[in-house]
Amino acid sequence: MTFPSDLGYNKTMRHHPPEKVRRKLQELPHAPGCYLMQDARGRVLYVGKAVVLRHRVRSYFQPSARHTPRIQEMVEKVRDITWWVTRTELEALVLENDLIKRYQPRYNVMLKDDKHYPYIKIRWQDDFPKVERVRRMEDDGARYFGPFASSRAVTQTLDALRRIFPYLDCHRTITGQDTRACLYYHLKLCGGPCIGAQSREEYREVIQGLMDFLEGRTEEVMAQLQARMEQAAEELRFEQAALYRDRIRAVRRIVEQQQVVGTTRDDEDVVAIAQDPRSGDTVVQVLFVRKGRLVGREDFVLQGAEVAESGGETLGDLVGIFIQRFYHAAAVIPPRILVQYLPDNAALLAQWLRSRRGKAVELRMPQRGQKRRLMELAIQNAQEALRVQQAEWAADSHRQTLALTQLQEALELAHPPSRIECFDVSTLQGTHTVASMVVFVQGVPQKSAYRRFKVRGRGAHGTPDDLASMREVLYRRFRRAVEEPAEAPGTRGRGQDAQWRLLPDLLMVDGGPGQLQVAVAVLEELGLEDRVPVVALAKRREEIYLPNRSTPLCLPRGSQALYLVQRIRDEAHRFAVTYHRSLRRKGQVRSALDRVPGIGPARRKALLQYFGGDVERIRQASLEELLSVPGMNRKVAEAIRAHL
Repeated sequence: MTFPSDLGYNKTMRHHPPEKVRRKLQELPHAPGCYLMQDARGRVLYVGKAVVLRHRVRSYFQPSARHTPRIQEMVEKVRDITWWVTRTELEALVLENDLIKRYQPRYNVMLKDDKHYPYIKIRWQDDFPKVERVRRMEDDGARYFGPFASSRAVTQTLDALRRIFPYLDCHRTITGQDTRACLYYHLKLCGGPCIGAQSREEYREVIQGLMDFLEGRTEEVMAQLQARMEQAAEELRFEQAALYRDRIRAVRRIVEQQQVVGTTRDDEDVVAIAQDPRSGDTVVQVLFVRKGRLVGREDFVLQGAEVAESGGETLGDLVGIFIQRFYHAAAVIPPRILVQYLPDNAALLAQWLRSRRGKAVELRMPQRGQKRRLMELAIQNAQEALRVQQAEWAADSHRQTLALTQLQEALELAHPPSRIECFDVSTLQGTHTVASMVVFVQGVPQKSAYRRFKVRGRGAHGTPDDLASMREVLYRRFRRAVEEPAEAPGTRGRGQDAQWRLLPDLLMVDGGPGQLQVAVAVLEELGLEDRVPVVALAKRREEIYLPNRSTPLCLPRGSQALYLVQRIRDEAHRFAVTYHRSLRRKGQVRSALDRVPGIGPARRKALLQYFGGDVERIRQASLEELLSVPGMNRKVAEAIRAHL
């Protein structure tokens, strides 16, 4: 098969697309839509949108195309192309956001860890709304605020506001009949609705004030608190009046820190970008202005952005990409967004933002006046955030390099251990025995390479055995590194995963001499004893056990090498324990429901989905709530209440 001449390919080209890709390029339609570039293993490398799919996708493979190094690397890995046709470019943009969120493609410009940004969630659909920190928004009737750049930002915000608007964050079912309140009630950080000290209406009034404050309506909140204080004083409820007075003072302290940035009471976000022209490191700063006051700011790192002048995305393109990524998940979209650079597709973005907000959204690049001064403030903060980020990255890189060098010297390795794998086993009285494998590359966790194992076997006497469990897990892991997929039964195709074929520069097992002997025996059995160095790390004194060495090694206290191995060991333990708790919790839920007559797999699944997998919520549910579960009837609902 010859490649289509209209693409201009010839035999002297450095890169020829595979035949499957050539065929797909011929089949591309003249229509708007989204396209996915995939590698030989079917992983999505890149997601894009196009007004005309045929023209855009084929342009990647033109001999005259001038790609950045990142895109050139991506193109050379492409082994398949799939696409979705849409009716309009706007539909393509919406679909592109969803696909990027789903696949997290490596070669797209992304917000750093954008799928994990935290939110404040207020369960407004409940009689007594509780305040939570969550990592994703759901269409469940709750109110969301965010995203925030870090969990620390959420914690600081909630700690400050709890003194003004005492809220619930416990797991109690609020009936007003509890005999004792928790400590937060006595610290005046909760109104005590659990003991009947606060009615439903009073509590919801407090939470409404909290939501108003988070939305920037600070003056309205101040006025309401002032009115309540005066009313309490008139009714001779002086203790209550003093409480409102203290809250007004706390609100005033926060408001005084909010800079007035305009003479009008505008709601708007200000987006500025800073990029290092040498490295391509890119930071976006967002200022949040509500009712003319600067109420907050957050900075976000763009991963995968290349230097704008090198032929990649322009700074305007990067601003547009940020707007797509950020406001796709944002809980609040203001009526106006000020940008440092106007994206080429600004009109399309404004149309998309309108569909998200339900009202018109203006994208504007300010040129003069108060809004230009506000933009300059955002630019200055973006540049400072980039400087701080780069300093932190440099310090982290230095510490990681130092730790690996120290570890190499202490363990007498041939070279610094670039890839370290650590294994830990978790069990409780022999139930739900699991193991974890965590991977650190250049001293940094590579979470995409983490693996979890359910331990299948038993010890020599038919009872759970930590050493037998460790042997099973290590054998399952390293067998896949040496055997062909066809020779590794039961792997269900995972032997083809290139991750399994990567050998670590250092294997760590959590434990002592027993675990070390098991690891050495497994490596010898598979012929890897000369290719994979192995050590065991004991918890009690942080002792490192090495093969053929009678006394353990103790790394110097305060050394970066010790901090690194502790961090790796703790991460393996955390990953294993989290998985074990998850399985145990599911087992407890299933066993409790299995005792109820009339509960089969379908009803059990429906109950778990409806009540979020919480047995206590099912136990406390009323007959009416149980009857609301799909597939439930009165007889089974009554059986649940009787048996739980």
